[in-house]
Amino acid sequence: MNRIEAHHIDDLALGSVFLATGGGGDPHLNRIIAIETLKARGPVEILLPEELDDDAFVVPVGSVGAPTVSLELLPSMDEPRRTLEAFEKQVGRRADAVASFEIGGGNSLVPLVAAAGRGIPVVNGDGMGRAYPEAQMMTYAISGVRPTPALAFDYAGNTALFSTQSTEVYEYHIRSFAAAAGGMITVAEHAMSGAQLKQAVIPGTLSFTVELGQVLRENRGPAADILDPLKAIFEPSIYGEVRHLFSGKVIDKSTRIIGGYDIGEATLEDFDDPGQTLCLNIKNEYLLARTGDRVVASVPDLIVTVDHETSTPINCERLRYGQRVTVFAVGCPDFYRSPEALRVVSPRSFGFDLDYVPLEDIES
Repeated sequence: MNRIEAHHIDDLALGSVFLATGGGGDPHLNRIIAIETLKARGPVEILLPEELDDDAFVVPVGSVGAPTVSLELLPSMDEPRRTLEAFEKQVGRRADAVASFEIGGGNSLVPLVAAAGRGIPVVNGDGMGRAYPEAQMMTYAISGVRPTPALAFDYAGNTALFSTQSTEVYEYHIRSFAAAAGGMITVAEHAMSGAQLKQAVIPGTLSFTVELGQVLRENRGPAADILDPLKAIFEPSIYGEVRHLFSGKVIDKSTRIIGGYDIGEATLEDFDDPGQTLCLNIKNEYLLARTGDRVVASVPDLIVTVDHETSTPINCERLRYGQRVTVFAVGCPDFYRSPEALRVVSPRSFGFDLDYVPLEDIES
């Protein structure tokens, strides 16, 4: 795949929700915007990282905020383009390519809209291979790319510039601005050279997500029937094992917007045995899955909730009481199993008093 066309967007959006592990923002509105933008401006060229010149100027663009807000604070058609243009003006350099923060959810589509608006390519890869809630969890930051200078663009067209000494400080400031600006903003950050990107990005995830969306679309139906097609696409990939964790109905779900994040938990009850439950801990994404005191999957591995009847993946903000769902777990890319990455994405990074155990090492 060397370009993204309007007819690819539905599959990209569907696959991105699966990889978002509940977060990343609902892609529905961004899907519509991306389709209309590509219809008007034509397809966007996608480049594998190795196809970029080492001195290319690459700018990641995406949304920051609480995903619940994205259902109410509607984006405009040109926010990604205007964000990138404002950033280029501030740094005095035109971007050669756009990259993605995360391939999960709505943020899989924002870079495409920015790239189409500026007539430049988008990188076939991203900074997470899924969705995470904080900037320091991106592969870019873990690999040493500075987050600033960064520019944030809000719904009213206001901009704010950021210059910080660390990604953790940047995360605090950008999240505070998002909360003050209505809960959701568009941001250009972690600008880097082509050489830096090649060392920092998770490659191939854009085209993989389109293929995943096609698998989900072509196998739409009961979740029990989707496991084998999911194994066929994931097991040879950078992700690896796919496992069914639980099927049941949502009997409780509680989240609040705290510090610019959706934080809470959901409880599922087995269809046939009310004594069997699964608890999902949430911080924008599904972070931990537990049956009683036993952890059956945890971040950085992917925890994915789908509709039990259709296998359609469900964002955290769309999970509701009474829904019949199935939960899968998927292994994470090797990058996130390194000591450097686990310092910022292990369960302890989110306040859970337990160490990360790879999915394949947990007894099924």
